[in-house]
Formats: sequence, structure tokens, C-alpha cells
Amino acid sequence: MALPREFVAYLAKQVVKRLLEAKLIQIEQPEYVLEVISQVMLDEVLIEDKINDEVRRILEEHGNEMKQMGASYEEMFKKVKKQIVRDRQVIL
Repeated sequence: MALPREFVAYLAKQVVKRLLEAKLIQIEQPEYVLEVISQVMLDEVLIEDKINDEVRRILEEHGNEMKQMGASYEEMFKKVKKQIVRDRQVIL
């Protein structure tokens, strides 16, 4: 993960704080809203980790083929990841 969980929680707290101060939102349960925003932000941060895990699984499945073709693991990792990101229209 690119950002520590504690930092994501801090960012979520700052977002809620600034929205409240600017009177852009009104909430009755700030703790609940903070928890939800923290989880959404954490999910977004973890997207790249999940994609990397999926790429590793795919490359493991095709390891023998890659060896026969003389393909570089690093190059294939980049290509497969790029394809998954493109297919899912994810912004990393």
C-alpha cells in the first residue's frame, strides 16, 4: 500500500473537518461518517495492491510458457498490469 492506514484515517478526518467548517455538509453522526469515508479512501488506496496480486497470480499460472518464450517477468508484469488497468478503466 502506498499510504499507511493511519495516514488514510488522518486524511479522512481532515476531509470531514474541512467540509464541516465550510458548511458544505451537515451530519448527525460524525464518527460514522468518518468511518465510512476512511473505509472508502482505504479501498481506493488498496486497488493497486489488489491489481498487483492479480497480476502475480496470472503470471504464476503462465510461468512455464513465459520461460519457454524467454519473457522477462518484469516486462510481463508491466504489460499485464497495464492491460488490467485499461480493461477496468482504473486510474492509479
